[in-house]
Amino acid sequence: MKIRILRLIVLLMLPLAPVAAQEGRDHNFKVAKNMQVFNEIYSYLDLMYVDTLDADDVVGTAISSMLRSLDPYTVYYPESEVTDLRTLMTGRYVGIGAIIRPNMKLDRVVIDEPYEGNPAAEVGLKKGDIILSIDDSTMIGKDVNYVSSHLRGDAGTTFVLKVKRPSTGKVMDFKITRRSVEMPSIPFYGINEDGIGYLNLSSFTEDCAKDVRRAFVEMKHKGMKGFVLDLRGNPGGSLDDAVDIVNLFVPKGITLVKTRGKLKRANRDYVSSVEPVDSVMPMVVLVNGESASASEITSGSLQDLDRAVILGTRTYGKGLVQASVELTDNGRLKLTTSKYYIPSGRCIQAINYRHGRGGYAEHIPDSLTKVFHTAGGREVRDGGGIKPDIIVRPDSLPNIAYYLSVTGLDSTEVLLDYEIDYIAAHPEIAPAADFEISDADYEDFKRRVVESGFTYDPESERALKSLKKIVQFEGYYEDAKAEFENLEKKLKHDIARDLDMHRDVLKQIISSDIVAAYYFQSGAVENSLRHDKQVKAAFDLIKNPAEYKSVLDGTYKPGADGQDDAGGLQEDE
Repeated sequence: MKIRILRLIVLLMLPLAPVAAQEGRDHNFKVAKNMQVFNEIYSYLDLMYVDTLDADDVVGTAISSMLRSLDPYTVYYPESEVTDLRTLMTGRYVGIGAIIRPNMKLDRVVIDEPYEGNPAAEVGLKKGDIILSIDDSTMIGKDVNYVSSHLRGDAGTTFVLKVKRPSTGKVMDFKITRRSVEMPSIPFYGINEDGIGYLNLSSFTEDCAKDVRRAFVEMKHKGMKGFVLDLRGNPGGSLDDAVDIVNLFVPKGITLVKTRGKLKRANRDYVSSVEPVDSVMPMVVLVNGESASASEITSGSLQDLDRAVILGTRTYGKGLVQASVELTDNGRLKLTTSKYYIPSGRCIQAINYRHGRGGYAEHIPDSLTKVFHTAGGREVRDGGGIKPDIIVRPDSLPNIAYYLSVTGLDSTEVLLDYEIDYIAAHPEIAPAADFEISDADYEDFKRRVVESGFTYDPESERALKSLKKIVQFEGYYEDAKAEFENLEKKLKHDIARDLDMHRDVLKQIISSDIVAAYYFQSGAVENSLRHDKQVKAAFDLIKNPAEYKSVLDGTYKPGADGQDDAGGLQEDE
């Protein structure tokens, strides 16, 4: 094993000069010298070190350290983790098709959300079901990764999943056959009463462009007059599918993306190759800080070509392209091979990764970015991601909502318990688009939260305590003591008051979670649209043709205080 690992390191390093076109005797000499030193050090450690070395651990640490000096997207996947890489790239895996999560109060792993049309949903697993065992292997006391690895397996294999349903206390056995599961890349699409289509694309998995095309054509046949493509939270994926999606809306023969790296084979121009499905329909693309990679190729290309208005907040800023190569140990290396450039010629990479001892990253300041121009002459910049044509910021999530809804926190799980009991008491609910828990339901939830002893860490109290310490250290506290005491009284932790203050937001979160249990992920997305500030702004923009046109021709002017008179649209700060 030791010899095999060392051979892997040599195979990884020695070909770098010809493969990456790194020329020069000095460079080759340095590579050979450092590899020789590495081999010598390991040989002496293996021969003389007081303890027996674990080659996988020691050399694996060396590999990890080497890759950490590069960008975070260059990653080594050992054979045991290649399946994870494949799932990341394709959105497919073999299992039961369900999201699982820890229940901190029970110290158990539970079912959170089955995927529609997959084994978990088909056999009748429900939100909150506590996983007890898989065949004869107990899952009690195991973490999420352990349980997940046992739920997955070879397609066609069957196992018995034992769960406890908390709403009834009943222990139940489910016989489940594993099969290929494809995580839905389009959780929801549909047309509103104004004839505006909406499509939520959650990831760029392989062949998702075909699904986008199919959904768009279906909505167009139903009379769609405007289109909103939602890429918020979409981390990217397949570059080919990003190009194919842009090609749905722009003419044939346009260069959409160029990739440029050290290898000639990494240099490629991606050109729209077919006639578009629609090149004139008004279109808005929603983005945010979690829209990355292929999402930025899609939104940036449509912006550069003046084909769509980009609305939301600035994107992540990933302008790098990765390739995957197979290694001799059956592992894979995913490594950054090039940068990409969208139609205006800009690369939107937001971070410089500095190499060397203890490498670090730095954000590219706006002052160092360069100006480029869209097809119609509007100014756009490289670096820093895609800046939307119109900035619309979402409503911020209150602190109490975060602590109630985020899994993995050491809380009472009171939100999950309430939702499970609500679902058990309501065999049916209103359609996804209309459902909302009543004020009486919320009062019941509020009572349960207060009685549970739920607490959280309010930011205001923590900031005040920090300020008080600083003022005491600097000797000003006595003069300001009365003001501090008054503030402390006003900021005193009051769960019931906080639940009343943030009633509307918490009702939305609870309603969306409950809808998912009846109508799956698509229902949850549809339900959330009613309260989505950015979606509303996109719809309003499409309903105002003059304003829409002014954004694309560069004459758009916001109203007073940065607000648009018709749609409440806000310019960047």
